[in-house]
Amino acid sequence: MKYIYLIFIFAILSNSANAQLTSGTTSDKNKNAAQNMLSGNFSKGVTIGGYGQIDYNQPLYDNKSGMMDIHRLVLLFGYKFSENVHFITEIELEHVSEVYVEQAFLNYKLNDYISLRGGLMLIPMGYVNEYHEPTQYNGVERPNIDKYIVPTTWREIGAGVTGNIDDISLSYQAYVFNGFNSFNDGGVLRGSDGLRKGRQKGAESLFQRANFSTKVNYYGIQGLKMGLSGYFGETNSTLFDGLDNSNETDIAKADSSIIGVSMVGFDAQYNLKGFEAKTQVIYSGLNNTEKYNAMTGKDLGSSMFGYYLELGYDVLSIFKEDAEQRIVLFGRYEKYDTHNSVADIEMNNAYNRTDITMGVSYHVAQGAVLKADYQLRGDKESNKYNPNLNFGIGIWF
Repeated sequence: MKYIYLIFIFAILSNSANAQLTSGTTSDKNKNAAQNMLSGNFSKGVTIGGYGQIDYNQPLYDNKSGMMDIHRLVLLFGYKFSENVHFITEIELEHVSEVYVEQAFLNYKLNDYISLRGGLMLIPMGYVNEYHEPTQYNGVERPNIDKYIVPTTWREIGAGVTGNIDDISLSYQAYVFNGFNSFNDGGVLRGSDGLRKGRQKGAESLFQRANFSTKVNYYGIQGLKMGLSGYFGETNSTLFDGLDNSNETDIAKADSSIIGVSMVGFDAQYNLKGFEAKTQVIYSGLNNTEKYNAMTGKDLGSSMFGYYLELGYDVLSIFKEDAEQRIVLFGRYEKYDTHNSVADIEMNNAYNRTDITMGVSYHVAQGAVLKADYQLRGDKESNKYNPNLNFGIGIWF
């Protein structure tokens, strides 16, 4: 099924490309909050921005209570030292009481094609991990692929290069980061949510192995943007702290606590007048899971796979193509499996999940959106779908 899906998506993109090919190139218009600050024409000094999300989630089964939540409030601060040197940081408050630093990096623009960047940065994997402001995606909650397969919001400390080459319609990123922490007084990674618990988030991050991350976007076809991502490396483990290199038993135990990670992703979005389509495909191969699970008692899968296809239409564009407001009706089919394959453990079909989401995003102004959706969430083990109703408010400025 997954291979039929991939062939179908590439066929759509190829036909769209042929229909929309133009003689010139188009600029890369997609920007997240940090990129907006870097490209803004502001004077030397401090720039302030932010985004936020308020949710109401109501399960419609088993007499479960609904939940209201100020899910996240993020404050952005940028400082312009010179025309080419900027510092960007994001301070995030989740669920009112939890405080995180989401980004904190220095950007040095060498020329129009290349910038040096270092600090706490987003891993460029997929779409939502980089573009996760609530006005950037449909649905009250982010797609679950970007929670269970790509552990959004995924950020680590690193350094690298980034830039745009408009002449060939390419943008690129390439970084070296610290990796996940897979063992900290016990195993951290598990089958239910894969790598998510291993994020270090720049908080006294353990660093033993450098991991490589890269992404290339192509935007040379009118209305179409495609991205290819890769992340490769190994996790870290506290068992290597003070390790006696002459003790073969301890060395073997420490080696068993390390997971090799090879993650690749493809994402694409296409816009034509009021019509919009998005897709994302992510595969993650995990090595050494047999030894890891045996040593830690966990149930980490040896590969994870997920994809979604989303279609939407701005109904206001029927009446006025350049209306300031938008009402986007959308539907999304999403499948993600953190036990896509396993090694020497039983496959848990409860981790093979499918979400179907239908709803509306009412963009009342540039940077302000009201959202509502009806979501069916199921898994292969129960073979049934549980209904949920969600409402939300999103802002970005």
